[in-house]
Amino acid sequence: MAAASGNRARDKYSVLLPTYNERENLPLIVWLLVRSFQESGSNFEIIVIDDGSPDGTREVAEQLEKIYGSDKILLRPRAKKLGLGTAYIHGMQHATGNFIIIMDADLSHHPKFIPEFIKKQKEGNFDIVSGTRYKGNGGVYGWDLKRKIIRLYRKEVLQKLMEKCVSKGYVFQMEMIVRARQLGYTIGEVPISFVDRVYGESKLGGNEIVSFLKGLLTLFATT
Repeated sequence: MAAASGNRARDKYSVLLPTYNERENLPLIVWLLVRSFQESGSNFEIIVIDDGSPDGTREVAEQLEKIYGSDKILLRPRAKKLGLGTAYIHGMQHATGNFIIIMDADLSHHPKFIPEFIKKQKEGNFDIVSGTRYKGNGGVYGWDLKRKIIRLYRKEVLQKLMEKCVSKGYVFQMEMIVRARQLGYTIGEVPISFVDRVYGESKLGGNEIVSFLKGLLTLFATT
């Protein structure tokens, strides 16, 4: 048991965050991610894979890198949009964690669920933990088939699945879970809510927005 708990203490979580025109959302999603990891006491890094966004997303990511430190925020951009699947492959090449988390940068998933993913993985020693809208108190608001899904993977499992997957874009994540089942990987599920943004505006609560702005002002004042 001591060895197992020692290994868990060394666990590190790499978040792969593909972005395209997410200048407004990126500071908030990063702040929420950092808060979730810090509250759960988990070691983490956030890898921002920007695909040549014309709206200044890359410049925002560069600022976030300075604020939080280049050990926590890693900007690994690409010249243009090349598809979701290849963005994850690109991000994986720079990930140093033994677990990988993939999620949206558009605030359709709330990072507050990440500690639940980590807890579920440890409870069942799962290869993959997936967010599901069909269990418990998980809900869906404005969700459609294109909506990407938040997931946690063992790094080596994700690497193996990426070798097998042929899809690009949105279908990529669907194929990943089908291949995982074919290969016999264990999959845990956590009930989460999906919130689809409306005209680029997030549906986060007002208190969270206020907390974020206060936190951002503090960061700028102390860096």
